[in-house]
Amino acid sequence: MRQTMRNCPDTEPDLPRMPVDGRQSAAALAIRRGVCRRLRAEGIALIPELTLPSGRRADLTGLGPTGELLIIEIKSSVDDFRADSKWPDYLGHADRFYFATGPSVPPEIFPHTAGLMIADAYGAEIVREAPVERLHASVRKALLIRIARAGALRLHDLEDPAAGDGTG
Repeated sequence: MRQTMRNCPDTEPDLPRMPVDGRQSAAALAIRRGVCRRLRAEGIALIPELTLPSGRRADLTGLGPTGELLIIEIKSSVDDFRADSKWPDYLGHADRFYFATGPSVPPEIFPHTAGLMIADAYGAEIVREAPVERLHASVRKALLIRIARAGALRLHDLEDPAAGDGTG
C-alpha cells in the first residue's frame, strides 16, 4: 500500500470535512479512508453510512462509472466481524459486496462468497474480487436516487451547516 501524507487529515486541518458520527472506531475510519482512496482511483464514487431501503446502514456504498453498485462492510477486528450477523441483509442492495478489514485481521475468517479488501489509512488491496449479482432495475433506481440525495444533502450541509437543523 502506498504511503503518502498528501491529503492526510492531520496535515490539512483547514479543509471542510464530513462530520464523524462517533460510531466508528479509529481503526474503522482508517480502513474506510484507505478503501475510499483505492476505489476512487478506480473511478468509483463512494458515500459512507448510507441508509438502505431496508433500514440497514451500509458502511460504504460505491457507484461505478457504468452504474454498478457496491457495498463495502468494514470490519476492524475479529470481534467486530463475529458480532455482526446483519451483513447478509446488504446483499440485495448491491451488484458486488465486499468486506474491508485491516492488515492485522486474519482474512480466512471472511466468507469466500464475498469480496475482500485489506486496507490501512493510505490505501487498500483487493485480495478477493466480489461475485457479481446484478440488481433488479427497480432496486437499482431506488438506490441511485438515495445515493444522489444523500450526497447532495451532505454537500449542502458542508456549505451551509445551519440549513438542515432548523436554525438557518
